[in-house]
Amino acid sequence: MPRQDTRLEAEAAEFLVLGQLLLNRIPSYKTYTRMPGYDLVATNPEQNRAARIQVKSRWATGASGFLIKSFISDFVVVVKLNRGRSNVGGVVTAPEYFVFPTPIVQNVCRTESWSKAYFNDIDRCDDYRDAWLLIGEFLSKD
Repeated sequence: MPRQDTRLEAEAAEFLVLGQLLLNRIPSYKTYTRMPGYDLVATNPEQNRAARIQVKSRWATGASGFLIKSFISDFVVVVKLNRGRSNVGGVVTAPEYFVFPTPIVQNVCRTESWSKAYFNDIDRCDDYRDAWLLIGEFLSKD
């Protein structure tokens, strides 16, 4: 069975995160495609600071983890799109957002050519749900 093409959903996830950042009053923009290691940049023009954000998305409802290759960003935002289960149906629910500082993800990765991080391996994972404040605090540091 061929692998499901989720490129459109991955692009949608980047725009969903961009929207959440803007709604949380964090000035941000999308980078050019194929920028190595990050997809969005959040800014604090007054302090001349920026945060590089890598967006990872999981199509399936109940995804247990995500693949990641690069750790040069400041944050990894994982969007669980919750679109059901391929070939099985399943429940479609609202997207969920997890805002992780990159070192948190890097420390739990199971290394292969692509690393995989599992939500269960991240201590207090739910504390990172909708944690947009972490990016705001990062941008406000002196």
